[in-house]
Amino acid sequence: MERAGRLLLDLPALSVGRGEVLAVIGPNGAGKSTLLRVIGLLDKPTAGQMRFDGQPALGPSVHIDPVGYRRRMALVFQEPLLLDTTVFDNVALGLWLRGGVSAQETTRRVEHWLSRFGITQLAQRQARTLSGGEAQRTSLARAFVLAPELLLLDEPFAGLDPPARSIIQTDVRQALAETGTTAILVTHDRDEALFFGHRVAVLIGGRLRQIGPTEEVFSRPADAEVAELVGVENVLAGRVVEAVSGVVTIASGDLRLAAVSDLPIGQRVLVCVRPDDITLSQSEGPATSARNQVAGLIESIRPHGAVAQVSIQSGDSRLVALVTRASLQELELEPGGPVVARFKATAIHLIVQQLAGRRQATP
Repeated sequence: MERAGRLLLDLPALSVGRGEVLAVIGPNGAGKSTLLRVIGLLDKPTAGQMRFDGQPALGPSVHIDPVGYRRRMALVFQEPLLLDTTVFDNVALGLWLRGGVSAQETTRRVEHWLSRFGITQLAQRQARTLSGGEAQRTSLARAFVLAPELLLLDEPFAGLDPPARSIIQTDVRQALAETGTTAILVTHDRDEALFFGHRVAVLIGGRLRQIGPTEEVFSRPADAEVAELVGVENVLAGRVVEAVSGVVTIASGDLRLAAVSDLPIGQRVLVCVRPDDITLSQSEGPATSARNQVAGLIESIRPHGAVAQVSIQSGDSRLVALVTRASLQELELEPGGPVVARFKATAIHLIVQQLAGRRQATP
């Protein structure tokens, strides 16, 4: 899809299964919201075709009124778009506009979703008096009351403060599971993607760089940019220098690292290790299940929610680990002090580096 000669989206194919939650992540300007607008039949693609339940719904050669398809969807934006009327009326709005639902059934469904999102007591409140969390709960109730076949969520939690965000996220996840609603969630928050997504699609520069089961994408990123986006902060360039019985040794600067792989000697790779797969101690110890031990000095310690992010310098290499506050105090770690980072050979994901101009691939 192009606009004013600029590429916005280039997706050869993308499908979402019935009852699935697909999380779409990517940096700002990656094309996430544009993708959602195309799926929501609000923007027409310049090429290709969108199908809904197997039937053509949108495309340059498709001449079908999209209103019928839109009625089978609901869309929730980051900023709640509420009318200047009561909460009850805002939630009931879609049912009134679509028609075919009796007043009694409308009241029953609205009251159910007001209760489900914990805003029954706000039913007669004017929307303009709501807090941000209350307004977003109203917006979500308005979407779910329609029983949509497809729910599109465009960063609906981004504007909420942390306590409200966590509670509303849990409510939405439970509602999706209970109703079996198919959903696409656009977010730049990888924790949100992990929390919601059965699968994750990674968009960078308008192109789909990787899609797959959530744990697979987060633990086995397809390339360095995807690795950075999904929180694999340790990415080291290296080369296989030894291979024995399914375990390779990789030279990366001054480091020698063991990884489970059948790659040949001489193969250049990127070594990816998630910070949460690294444990820390103050001294090297006997061989354990963690075959990799990297001694270094603590460069910095930064609080990061319930954990702390510890940056370690070892020769010309830098590693980042996440440890609990309790472990930080127990180990008496502090900037400038010595530390040993340990991680298993199975914790390493290798990205094969091809010759210039050739596509990278995962082993």
